[in-house]
Amino acid sequence: MLAHWCDEVIAYDGSQLRAHWLLQRFDMAGDAIVGFRGPCSVRRDEIADLADIDGPGIAADDMVHFVWEAFEHPDLLLATHRQRLLAAQAAEVLRELAPAGTVTRTGDDLFVGDGKLSISIATVTPVSALIHFAVNSTPGGAPVAIATLAELSVDPARFGARVLQRVIDEQRSIRAARAKVRAKGEWS
Repeated sequence: MLAHWCDEVIAYDGSQLRAHWLLQRFDMAGDAIVGFRGPCSVRRDEIADLADIDGPGIAADDMVHFVWEAFEHPDLLLATHRQRLLAAQAAEVLRELAPAGTVTRTGDDLFVGDGKLSISIATVTPVSALIHFAVNSTPGGAPVAIATLAELSVDPARFGARVLQRVIDEQRSIRAARAKVRAKGEWS
């Protein structure tokens, strides 16, 4: 699996959550995850979560974004499991970087108190599974009460790099664990 932190500011509008965007934009073929920083304003026609279509909108002035594309088994259940694991990994990193901040996770969402810290969605295409996960970096532009990395005194680039490394390490460990298990009854 490939990972890349992009220093360029990218405005996320939902159109990035499509098959082969990572290949087109970053020349990354295959399973990959990219992190970047930028504003978020998801167009209504790009909202993937049916629960959000008639909601207040998905927007923020400054977020740390992750887009993950996986080609092996483009299954929505597996993509949702990966999404939840990514949210849990991001929470773990935040607890390491900001032990004084109380980060909680409910499903694929992170919170600090009543402030929503993250947004996330998992979906599939005919050829791949896609995940977008983003964390508010600084205040502003969100239609709901939010929490931010700035409030937690966490550097966005450091957080992004740590999450990317955590995902790579976890996926490598999962592949190794899967490869060393024998089938029951295989050896006597």
